[in-house]
Amino acid sequence: MALTQFLYDPFTEFDRLFDDAFTSRFRPDSDESRPTTIRPKMDLIEKKDNQVVARFELPGMAQGDVNVEVRNDRLTVSGEKKTEASPDEGRFVVRERTYGRFARTLQLPEGTKFRRRWTMASLNVTFPKAPPGQEPKSVRIEASQQASTTGKETGAKK
Repeated sequence: MALTQFLYDPFTEFDRLFDDAFTSRFRPDSDESRPTTIRPKMDLIEKKDNQVVARFELPGMAQGDVNVEVRNDRLTVSGEKKTEASPDEGRFVVRERTYGRFARTLQLPEGTKFRRRWTMASLNVTFPKAPPGQEPKSVRIEASQQASTTGKETGAKK
């Protein structure tokens, strides 16, 4: 049973890995004017009462820095985590904490009503599971006759 459509992009994790490994190490003089994008962690929890909770981890952020909106049955949580350092503080040698803008989007079942609750450093958004008529359906992919019988390309000469 599908909770909701969630598009996982593995390349985002690779980008984060390379950013963590190289950006903060080889560019210690971070430029505050350069916009950055962060990607807060999210847990999706299926409850026994046919509810789903999306928990967004937002450490160091205030409730007023986070926006929640729904448009065309898409829930978007966005905001900006601003840097706390002042110019008088000095030059960063290593900077591992991330600052910048973020947005995470989930596809909700049609016409969903949801609740949101802010707790220390996290946002919980609760909504009902997709009804059976709105769950994704599998579509069978059929192979062509030629490819399935020979398993090779035709017309190739050695």
